[in-house]
Amino acid sequence: QVQLVESGGGLVQAGGSLRLSCAASGRAFRIGWFRQPPGKERESVATITWSGVNTYYADSIKGRFTISRDNAKNTVYLQMNSLKPEDTAVYYCAAGDYSYLQPWEKRGYDYWGQGTQVTVSS
Repeated sequence: QVQLVESGGGLVQAGGSLRLSCAASGRAFRIGWFRQPPGKERESVATITWSGVNTYYADSIKGRFTISRDNAKNTVYLQMNSLKPEDTAVYYCAAGDYSYLQPWEKRGYDYWGQGTQVTVSS
């Protein structure tokens, strides 16, 4: 069983930066960041395996966001740079052990955090 707690969300102007944190109580094969814009479906943003070797980034944020982890602290981070208004969403971290699934598949994650709001103003 894994418990996840997100933090670091807030209000930022376009072009600004924000770093989200996901503190985990347990260990999972893969940790992912997902986001749900207002009125839209939850979508994958970035994922990282426990080893930190394998990462995945959605095309919409590639080059702007960076996922990383500190295994000693059992925490995963999402550094968000060059933020755009379309990045506005509730951001969730999730954990899963389904190594045979693609990292962007939501069904590969059994544990979810409560979410943290990120709002980017124009």
